[in-house]
Amino acid sequence: MDAEQWPSLFQAFASSMKKNNAVLNNLVDLMLDAVCVVNTAGRFVFVSAACERIFGYTPDEMIGRVMMDMVLPEDRARTLAAANEVASGQAKSYFENRYVRKDGEIVHIMWSARWSDVDQLRIGVARDITERKQAETRQAALYSISEAVQAAEDLMTLFQRIHHIIGELLPVLSFSVALCDEKTDQLRFAYHMNKLEQTTGMQPIEATLSAEVVRTGQPLRLTAETMGDFPDSLQALVDVDDLCWLGVPLLAHRGTVGALVVRGGAGSARDTEEDLELLQFISTQVAAAIERKQLEARLQYMAQYDQLTGLPNRVLFHARLQTALSWAQGEQGQFALLYLDLDKFKQVNDTLGHAIGDLLLQEVAQRLKQSVRNSDTVARIGGDEFVVLLGKIQRSEDALLVAEKIHRSLSLPLTLDSHVLNAQVSIGVALYPDDGLDDKQLLKYADDAMYRSKKISIAAFALPLKRVGHD
Repeated sequence: MDAEQWPSLFQAFASSMKKNNAVLNNLVDLMLDAVCVVNTAGRFVFVSAACERIFGYTPDEMIGRVMMDMVLPEDRARTLAAANEVASGQAKSYFENRYVRKDGEIVHIMWSARWSDVDQLRIGVARDITERKQAETRQAALYSISEAVQAAEDLMTLFQRIHHIIGELLPVLSFSVALCDEKTDQLRFAYHMNKLEQTTGMQPIEATLSAEVVRTGQPLRLTAETMGDFPDSLQALVDVDDLCWLGVPLLAHRGTVGALVVRGGAGSARDTEEDLELLQFISTQVAAAIERKQLEARLQYMAQYDQLTGLPNRVLFHARLQTALSWAQGEQGQFALLYLDLDKFKQVNDTLGHAIGDLLLQEVAQRLKQSVRNSDTVARIGGDEFVVLLGKIQRSEDALLVAEKIHRSLSLPLTLDSHVLNAQVSIGVALYPDDGLDDKQLLKYADDAMYRSKKISIAAFALPLKRVGHD
């Protein structure tokens, strides 16, 4: 029999309640759904045995209580409106609201109710639909996570969105994502938020749990019930009387790429086990997204950076040059280009081998980066050719000072695999807007100036500064 038919049945029996009270009570108490009878004052005057399973209170504890006091505050207004409609003679079916159980948990109820005019009572049948509502909520959350994985432009945006989604399902007090560095195999914390402390700083427990999950590759549930399974050093970091910790590995095709750790409120063993299963499902999607984003990052890096030196390549350099041009044109500012070429580099390759030549290029790249500001760009655009973009300079002499600094740095001996070399470099300088108004003009001017500088003795850099390439 459907739940909405029970109020009619109960009402039919109500008139004989005094005569057949024991029979009726026995029948009602067999129902899996709960029967509740409320008087005009809004207080329970009868509840069936199923109420204790659903609401957590015994029938004796519920009799005399105001029904509305048990309703979740957010649902009271519409529940009162529905109760008034029932009292006016309008039967209600499939009405849903939420109650607060005796243990503080929230239970979702679907009601079927009608008014007994003869008895001046509101008779309702309550069906616990909490599991169904939770399943629906989780399914919707999983769809949301799938959409977030597809739509996120970067990992930080994805982690923030997943944190929000999980927070709607679980009592999340802190949320952490630790990733394995592909080069060092060390853990780095890509995302962390602590709701209690309002801080992004990692705590020892989160770092330890993340490392343990990554080490074992297995999910972890740290609660009062499971505490004995963990070493004393870990137990000392957490107060399991109030909190529980859940951690799951982020498993991708190439192995464990990190860990997701959640700090939540203490719950039953069943609840935390279900929460852990949910996190495991989520983690598979997160791991796939991380792997894809990391692959995209690697491909983007390969497209924009020189694989030997790690410097920006020609493509990325031209993009930054266009940005500098846009800024300078809009702000009436100036910047400089330095075009560099290693002298006698072919001789190094021919006499010492390409391996030494590669080491030389790598060392030159490092010294160039150390000679300029972090905001400047050093790029490798050819075999032994480099360019330096000096943004937002105040005077033309600033570019010449940097050129001299670079020359002094590269003139220092380089020890490469037991070989000691003295690098020689030719540098050409071009200024915006003096030497060109677009990228082609500036690069051509700097390139021409660099080739002319090859005819000048390296010692010229020790003389008073003079613009190479100008009359």
